[in-house]
Amino acid sequence: MEINIADLYLIFRNEIIIIAVITWVFNQSLKLIVFYATEKKWDIRRFVGAGGMPSTHSALSVCVATTIGIKEGWESPLFALAIVVAFIIMADAAGVRRETGEQAKVLNKIILEFFKEIRIKDKRFKELVGHTPFEVIVGAFVGIAMAWILCTII
Repeated sequence: MEINIADLYLIFRNEIIIIAVITWVFNQSLKLIVFYATEKKWDIRRFVGAGGMPSTHSALSVCVATTIGIKEGWESPLFALAIVVAFIIMADAAGVRRETGEQAKVLNKIILEFFKEIRIKDKRFKELVGHTPFEVIVGAFVGIAMAWILCTII
């Protein structure tokens, strides 16, 4: 099976992909604003970085599932698949990825305290990779809202 330019064009006309991309940009922008409101400084890395409030993983996966539900039907197998995948993503964001961030904090502290004189590496482990359950829930609500709003516009 060959993929030609016309097929790629169709992918970028897919309404679900368009809604997902808009939701990603919106949520990452929201993350920048929330970071500024809490830290009183701008950090453009928050726009592309993982972690923080609200969870873009949650927003994106729930937005796609909701959009599929609206367009294909709530009883469709595609919606069922999308919502199950969204729950897996949200559980991972608040579970495994959050624990990874907590472990990174401990490792960074150990390196700073025990290896002050010895230069191991200048690189620190990323500490903000997961989400609190609240960040995941807020991200899910952003995803639902964006799907409903954008499905009426697009």
